[in-house]
Amino acid sequence: MTTWAPEKGDTLQALGTEILHNYSVGRAPVALDGPDRAAVAAFADDLGASIVALGHAAARASLPAAAEPYDEKSFRAEVIDPLREPGEVGDVLLLVDGALTDHPELAGLWNYSIWVTGSDAADRSLAGRARATAVIDNTDPSTRGGSSTTLADERPRARRHLPQPVTR
Repeated sequence: MTTWAPEKGDTLQALGTEILHNYSVGRAPVALDGPDRAAVAAFADDLGASIVALGHAAARASLPAAAEPYDEKSFRAEVIDPLREPGEVGDVLLLVDGALTDHPELAGLWNYSIWVTGSDAADRSLAGRARATAVIDNTDPSTRGGSSTTLADERPRARRHLPQPVTR
């Protein structure tokens, strides 16, 4: 059996293209979260770079973990409100990591949300996935077990389960 997984750059480009399809005009906040905060922050940085490579502006922010001090009013005033106000800032996607799990009070702010899974089975809880628009498997493809896309070596058997194409 051959295991296949897309390259990270291809995944980032496809995700950036999907978000820009709906939010290329205006200023849209995008939430990213997952069990491994450092991995989510790195993924958000990479997604921001991919969005910039697609020719669109991207900005980054991070929210602290629930145990750390945090002022919701300050976050809204300094990060979210400037997105909403008319001004010199053009079209931009604001990527905010740490925004879903520890901060349910901000749930209504996000135009798009991404849950980045980790490698532990506990990381794949439905709670985080249920809040997200997109779920990204950020694990190493060689260690995923059965969660990666699998191509059967015996192609006739694999094709037998596919419906016949409709031609007109």
